[in-house]
Amino acid sequence: MKKKYVAIASLLLATSLLTACGGDTGKADTKSDVKVEKTGMPIVKDTIKMTMMAPGLGKTEWDDLASAKALEELTNIDFDYITPPDSDFQTKLNLAFASDELPDVIFGAGSKLSNSQQADYGSQGRLIALEDLIDEYAPNLKAILDEHPEFRKSITAPDGHIYSLPRLYPEETSSPLYISPLWYNGDWMEKLGVKELPKTTDELYDLLVRFKNEDPNGNGKQDEIPLSDGNKLLIIRTWLMPAFGMKSQGIEEVDGKVRFAAASDNYKEYLEFLHKCYEEGLLDKEVFSQSSDQYQGNTETNKVGLFGAYASYMSTGKNPEDALTDPMFMQLTSDVQETPLAPGHPRVTTGVFAITNKCASPEAAMRWADYLYTEEGNALMSQGPEGAWWEYAENSEGEKVRVYKGEDKQKMEEDRGKVGMDYGLVTPGISVDNTDDPVRANADDPTISVWNEFQSKEKDEKVMPYTEVPFPIVYMTKDEVDKIAENSTDILTYVEQMEAKFITGVESLDKYDDYVKTLKGMGLDDYVKVYQGAYDRWASAE
Repeated sequence: MKKKYVAIASLLLATSLLTACGGDTGKADTKSDVKVEKTGMPIVKDTIKMTMMAPGLGKTEWDDLASAKALEELTNIDFDYITPPDSDFQTKLNLAFASDELPDVIFGAGSKLSNSQQADYGSQGRLIALEDLIDEYAPNLKAILDEHPEFRKSITAPDGHIYSLPRLYPEETSSPLYISPLWYNGDWMEKLGVKELPKTTDELYDLLVRFKNEDPNGNGKQDEIPLSDGNKLLIIRTWLMPAFGMKSQGIEEVDGKVRFAAASDNYKEYLEFLHKCYEEGLLDKEVFSQSSDQYQGNTETNKVGLFGAYASYMSTGKNPEDALTDPMFMQLTSDVQETPLAPGHPRVTTGVFAITNKCASPEAAMRWADYLYTEEGNALMSQGPEGAWWEYAENSEGEKVRVYKGEDKQKMEEDRGKVGMDYGLVTPGISVDNTDDPVRANADDPTISVWNEFQSKEKDEKVMPYTEVPFPIVYMTKDEVDKIAENSTDILTYVEQMEAKFITGVESLDKYDDYVKTLKGMGLDDYVKVYQGAYDRWASAE
């Protein structure tokens, strides 16, 4: 189910964190005499307090989230939640490490607690090693890792330790997309009599021209925006670059060799295509500057033909059943890419649950996290308990089903943000695309499950057969991280700036070779070499 990104709460570190002096790798500063039950609930007989730091992405204080309350009641672990706004989270987390005022648990950080940071803070003993705790106190996660050794490989640092728990996407339960897909406006396609989706970049161009010139929204004005994105070019870029033979704008691996895609000949082809679209009014002129509200305003007023969204109805404002005619973007080919290609999700997200050396009971914290690797724990985290966001009702066939408590089904996801701790966050657990008991808008309305089935079918047909992981989840040594840090910011910032300049025509693509020379002058070859070494180490690991 879609998780949106909004903001909450501010940080009060000084009054809420446990204090202690440093510790060795893999050990907490202090040890409590709390007895932790290895099976069943509650985890501890008497309530214990811990602190949890997480990005604030919803509009509800975490203490008031129904899922948080239910988990506290179930486990007897009472968390004090430190939830700075997502925009400030990285800074606040860095400050917590710098001041040694750490919470017991870091939750939902993802890339904001990078693999290199995990390895660094782990070697300092500030994040504790988790593999022994997993073996003894996390039977659900351990079973998954034992069944999928490739997952353990991707969460293990170079020193052999595991410093954060993952979100996992096993192939048998999940078909994760790399990022939100692109969707065609089904009403426009019907109006223009389009029966087949574009399969090549030339066919896409021709359709975008029709979107611009043939009044598909039927208002008698030429106000159509053929192609747009609410995240600058993030979603467009992700799904269009593969048509030109690239899986990522930055570092990617191709047949064991690492390259920087945005310095390749393929990348120039991509830029030329989007420059042509921009110049001819096919790409939204405001794509680099518009706010999310501006973008949403255009998609909701039927002005956009091809757009990015987790589910199309979330951008258009349609009911899910009315959005079943919006087809998902099909992977394209071109003169430089003869077969369809799509970026593949690595099926692992790290950094979503770490235990610091301030935690008095790492065993209890591990058991709490392990519950999220069960179907019931995952559902409780996401949807809260019965009576909060959903309740049981009987349908016309006498079956007992779970239904949304609210009255406006278009607000189902928004209302879930007032209940679920995972709203907008990647959290520890295992992803399951379809459950046997989805929450319905009402007892006899299966539209949410129908949409889920439609979306799953679309991605399984149009994306999943063509996926390749751009670059695996790897852990780097401190020396490698330091080498990358020397020029990473300059390189990535320059690429972002020049992409916009080339596409808008501020900079002529005749100067593309000069652009590549500038990147090399910034140390691009050494940058790629570091990633090659990290990849080779990962590839040779058992």
